[in-house]
Amino acid sequence: MISTNPNSFLGSVAPMRRVVSLGILALVVGGACKKAPSGEASPAEKLSIQNIGSDTMVNLAQAWAEEYAKVEPNVSVEVSGGGSGVGIAALINKTADIANSSRKLEPAEEEKAKQTGHATPTEFLVGYDGLAIFVSKNNPIDHISVEELGEIYREGGKITKWSELGVTAIPGAKSDDIIRISRQNNSGTYHYFRESVVGKKSDFKQGSLDMNGSKDVVEQVAKTPGAIGYAGLGYATPQVRIVKVSKVKGGPAVVPSIATVHDKSYPISRPMFMYTPGAPAPHVKKYIDWTLSPAGQKLVELTGYVPLAK
Repeated sequence: MISTNPNSFLGSVAPMRRVVSLGILALVVGGACKKAPSGEASPAEKLSIQNIGSDTMVNLAQAWAEEYAKVEPNVSVEVSGGGSGVGIAALINKTADIANSSRKLEPAEEEKAKQTGHATPTEFLVGYDGLAIFVSKNNPIDHISVEELGEIYREGGKITKWSELGVTAIPGAKSDDIIRISRQNNSGTYHYFRESVVGKKSDFKQGSLDMNGSKDVVEQVAKTPGAIGYAGLGYATPQVRIVKVSKVKGGPAVVPSIATVHDKSYPISRPMFMYTPGAPAPHVKKYIDWTLSPAGQKLVELTGYVPLAK
């Protein structure tokens, strides 16, 4: 006999609703409890990588970060400069996942990292940079030697005038004096230039204009007709000229390029590194592996640096 009492039907539906609701709740809770594999982001989770350091590498690092966001949308690479020394300090202080450096870690820095609870920092070679010598676009000088650069920048160096390098006039220059543009001493570029050009046991000549970043060096050279400066090849602009460099005075002068850096005929090129505090976390290692892939290395070339040899 079929009941015509509506309350009877509603009474039978209520328990069914409770069962369905409990089932849905179980599915939601069960899904929320599922964890992504270690080091990987779940669809709702976003991982970040703090990437700090070399001003030479900052343009490249930013290009990598922007492209990687398309490859791994759940990973955000946060890039900041400040110099190789700043990146290495952040690595030691545990505020960086990756330190970009245009020089190798010094033994004292490795030891300090160990003392703060890290394993030995892990080094990754990610590309090369031809350290370019820049002058204003109206400066007619064609080439210079490593020895002459040393005499310009070294304390006690004998070259102070453009006429001593065969340059008789520079349009717009107020005098014959060579105006030296350099970097601050927390820069990996500064340390490399000192080691390779000025001399490991020598000091820089006093009175240079010391810039915070490579971009600043190039901009200062561009607006100073009598200036000379050094910075990463990737910072070249139409407002400056790159001077060819020879290993010795009178030797073949070479312009920095992928080919001349790879065959080591350009005398002032250097490796670029990423350092992590011990073994990197899985998502950090995955990012570094991507920078070393053909896609990542193509960006090295496109931003004006030298990719790893194939």
